[in-house]
Amino acid sequence: MNYETVIGLEVHAQLLTRSKMFCSCSTDYVNAPPNTHVCPICLGMPGTLPVINKKAVEYTIMTALALECTIPEYTKFDRKNYFYPDMMKNYQISQYDAPIGKGGCLAINSNGHQKKINITRVHLEEDVAKLLHRGEYSLVDVNRSGIPLMETVSEPEISSAEEARDYLIKLRTILRYLGVSTGNMEDGSFRCDANISIRPAGSKELLSKVEVKNMNSFKAVYQALKYESKRQRKVLEEGGTLVQETRGWMDEKEVTVSQRSKEYADDYRYFPEPDLPPLFFDRAWIEEIKARLPELPEARKERLMAQYGLPLYDASILTSSRAMADYFENCLKLTSPDKAKIISNWLLGDFSRLLNATDSDIENTRISPGLLVELLNLVDKGTISGPTAKAVFEKMFYTGKKASDIVAKGKLSQLSDATELNGIVKQVLANNAKAVADYKAGKQQALTFLTGQIMKATRGTANPAVVREILVHELGGG
Repeated sequence: MNYETVIGLEVHAQLLTRSKMFCSCSTDYVNAPPNTHVCPICLGMPGTLPVINKKAVEYTIMTALALECTIPEYTKFDRKNYFYPDMMKNYQISQYDAPIGKGGCLAINSNGHQKKINITRVHLEEDVAKLLHRGEYSLVDVNRSGIPLMETVSEPEISSAEEARDYLIKLRTILRYLGVSTGNMEDGSFRCDANISIRPAGSKELLSKVEVKNMNSFKAVYQALKYESKRQRKVLEEGGTLVQETRGWMDEKEVTVSQRSKEYADDYRYFPEPDLPPLFFDRAWIEEIKARLPELPEARKERLMAQYGLPLYDASILTSSRAMADYFENCLKLTSPDKAKIISNWLLGDFSRLLNATDSDIENTRISPGLLVELLNLVDKGTISGPTAKAVFEKMFYTGKKASDIVAKGKLSQLSDATELNGIVKQVLANNAKAVADYKAGKQQALTFLTGQIMKATRGTANPAVVREILVHELGGG
């Protein structure tokens, strides 16, 4: 029997607030010693009272609006009860039936076509503590407990591991554009749980659902969903029965393993959080937040294509990072719009290569937009050649020095004086009699070889156009 895969994603993103969700402890916990960013509230001490972090609510509203969700007039927090070592209170303050955002969507790429994945809800909760397993025992670090955690839940409309990966990348890009989360999966700021099941092709009835956890990279999500989709099919093919359960992804073995039977909503015994008041949103405040939203990736991509004539590939890569797109447009403010493609080529080529090689981000680069534009102006004026510009750029990247200073110190200015070049050309021709004969015999590639020899003799500083003109003249036309 043919089966189709059905996936729904639950994405948790830590929000970039300075204090925790319900107390004043700092959220800058990643490199802090264990259990140093804690207080009686996030330690879950009896008798403590939580206070709602307004900025976390605002960031969640921003995200919900960016995902085209409806913001209801009323929301509340609930207690989600379960017993686990990382839960200090034995319950988590979350949201159940009255989330901050409802009914949005996110467009992804599916086999070259746009596909809209509906968003069920965007809600706010607190993160849990972190367990550090050490062989026969586990340690609990409470620093993470209480960090504002925003959960975005999709409808089960994703059909493949590839679509799931694209959905996650698109969602993370939006969160970074909004400035509400770092979106780093490596440090746990952006985490994903996947609900995956299969059904007979054409059927509406899903078989037992499996929740997959412990995926800490886009690659892990992709591989885990690929594996689980095949595993479920294999179970049925061998006459087995699928059960509703939670499975964990083991990266080193590239398999999912059963962890526990899957809980149902009733198991959590949700009820309204008695220590927190419900929230009633002022519509004027919602509209003010909406007015402050930045231009989002998809809209910016379309504008860059229309405004600057960039191809789809360039616009897509540039707008995948707000910092990269900002850098691109800041360069264009210092030069003319017709330089858009040239600047894009530099950003997607040499610039990205060096950023990747040094594991750095463009917002931390030593090369300001003004320094890059100055380098391009030197090329336009014929002061340096294209190959020389690449060498100069690399020195700029590591030193932060101006292109003009590097060119002056290294005596890299392009040699365009015909009188000076004429002597070098004659010397190269005298040393390469065979190439000269080949050219005169009609082999055009010999001209390329001779040009290369001249560039080598001048350390790449000779003006190629002037060199070619002198060569053709010395070789008797051509």
